[in-house]
Amino acid sequence: MRPPLPPFTTETAAEKVRAAEDAWNSRDPERVALAYTPDCPWRNRDRFLAGHDAIVAFLRDKWDREQDYRLIKELWAHRDSRIAVRFAYEWHDGEGRWFRSYGNENWEFAEDGRMCRRIASINDLAIGVEERLFHWPLGTRPADHPSLSDLGL
Repeated sequence: MRPPLPPFTTETAAEKVRAAEDAWNSRDPERVALAYTPDCPWRNRDRFLAGHDAIVAFLRDKWDREQDYRLIKELWAHRDSRIAVRFAYEWHDGEGRWFRSYGNENWEFAEDGRMCRRIASINDLAIGVEERLFHWPLGTRPADHPSLSDLGL
């Protein structure tokens, strides 16, 4: 079981979003994969994959490329076993160029609270180092750090 479980209230949907953000900010592919059903299909940008092994391999590659990754997710909408999220994350490539990636995710959950479908659309914006807004130490975003809405993103 991966509480909170569907059907979601606004409060439990927000808890699910924050738990996902915290897991992704750990940059631990195995930890992240545990939140998904064993056969969970993903669409991430133009990539289609399914299952824990594919998710772990994808995330390892992602975080090798997207260095110093820091993510903020925000609940957009929810109903029954589905949650829509908007997010932004900052990262730099191997040459030190910084980016802020913006996106939306649609999530569907199984009865046991694990995600059984993930659809993500993401766009990258090159930014200067002086434009960065996500400065907390790597890992979980501090509770007092501004949200996407607070930052005007």
